[in-house]
Amino acid sequence: MECVLIGTGGMMPMPYRMLSSMAIRLNGKLYLFDAGEGTQINWKKARLGVRGLKLIAVTHLHADHCLGIPGMLMLKAQMEAPEPLTILGPPGTREFVERTREMLAFRLNFPVEVIEWNAQSGSAAYRDEQAQIYWEPVKHTRFCLGYRFSEHDRAGKFSPERAEALGVPMGPLWGRLQKGECVQTPRERTVSPSEVLGPPRRGRHIAFVVDTRPAPGVYALCKDADLAFIEGMFLSEHAEHAEQKGHMTACEAAQIARQAQVARTVLTHISPRYENSELKGLEQEAREHFRHVRVGHDLDTFEVHYPEELSCGRL
Repeated sequence: MECVLIGTGGMMPMPYRMLSSMAIRLNGKLYLFDAGEGTQINWKKARLGVRGLKLIAVTHLHADHCLGIPGMLMLKAQMEAPEPLTILGPPGTREFVERTREMLAFRLNFPVEVIEWNAQSGSAAYRDEQAQIYWEPVKHTRFCLGYRFSEHDRAGKFSPERAEALGVPMGPLWGRLQKGECVQTPRERTVSPSEVLGPPRRGRHIAFVVDTRPAPGVYALCKDADLAFIEGMFLSEHAEHAEQKGHMTACEAAQIARQAQVARTVLTHISPRYENSELKGLEQEAREHFRHVRVGHDLDTFEVHYPEELSCGRL
């Protein structure tokens, strides 16, 4: 699993920082979280391709988070026989997508399903064969969602010793047991997966939370995440601006990460008032509250390991 920061900026694209967007790549499939203006530019720079793009999750309908959607739709439409696309988002997302397509009169050669949040939605927004995506309202100047990508649990660790003791010979039958199938031994004994597999192993969890003040939904989405992308838009000296505009400081983001027991945190959605040369200040402030945090840059890529594979180094 890889997470690629397509853009790390907020409010407006800058020559050195594109707007909010992050992609998760897992087994050839791509899940995109936010698509600010010009997302397809850095998408191409990252050489991600669009054949595997199956979902776009939009936090809210502010320009720096959604104006890249039409471009991504048109990019995908350039393919032959593209697969369907799902778009998650707040109320109004469907109208935005449909009216933009109508006004710009561009052709889509694949089905698009738009799923909008509503009060009866519950926390689960989407599920496929690899993962489940959860959403929670956060606290911004307009209705805004945060997301959590949760890979499904894996089967428990296979025990060759137990399989042999039960009379299951090495070979294809071991593979079937690991896939969750019951098998018959040469002596016609039925062996179930539970007899040779340990307890289920946890999948990987990614949080994406931007454009918000500290709020219960933020903590819920980040709880025990392996990697959390959290907005750290301002230095603490600009905390008043953060409060007024519905954003967080780097310090507040780090405090949330610590309290939510996140393994690693990347600060994103950086204010255009800070040039790249000033980002060390954001990182230093955040690390006063949480050790495993860094500021993200456009096109940074983060590999996410299974919890049992983690070494002592985190970032």
